[in-house]
Amino acid sequence: MKSYTEQARDAVRWWRGLQPYFANGARNPQGDRAALARLRRADLLEAMQDPQTFTLFAALGKRRPDELPGIALCAAVLATVREDYPEHPARTLGPALNDPAERAAMKPLRFRRLIEADTPQARLEMLRRAVQLAKHRLNVRELALACVDWSERRRRDWIFHYYNAGFAAPTAEPVPEEAVV
Repeated sequence: MKSYTEQARDAVRWWRGLQPYFANGARNPQGDRAALARLRRADLLEAMQDPQTFTLFAALGKRRPDELPGIALCAAVLATVREDYPEHPARTLGPALNDPAERAAMKPLRFRRLIEADTPQARLEMLRRAVQLAKHRLNVRELALACVDWSERRRRDWIFHYYNAGFAAPTAEPVPEEAVV
């Protein structure tokens, strides 16, 4: 089974393969505009039936049918991104340094609804809206990780980044008490 990091890398590769143009502006002969358009318009059920979703499903090394909704969510959300942006998606959506939260690209109430989204369909709607608010420029890797693993830890990480407090976010592994001096 692939790690989340490997899955995110493979999702980015899948996303790049569908784009009509490479990052340098050259035309991508394998790009699939039709698939991107289908997935941009698809609800979760339609996305689960799209051939490109199954391409992503295989690329991520998935095998169980219960994993399909999460992969369809990932395919449908990534299809709306037009430019890979290096900053964490929540930081892109959050308020600028020293700005009030109400001036963020995604207002705090809408961000809260995103964080609380507990079904794949609800996450699809909220993440698509997030991509629109970010002018279709988000970090594809982090967005793919959020689609594949919307765990409590990932939500907490998004909250820290949204409020520009990523430096204070807990580390992935807790530090044993005996290591603290």
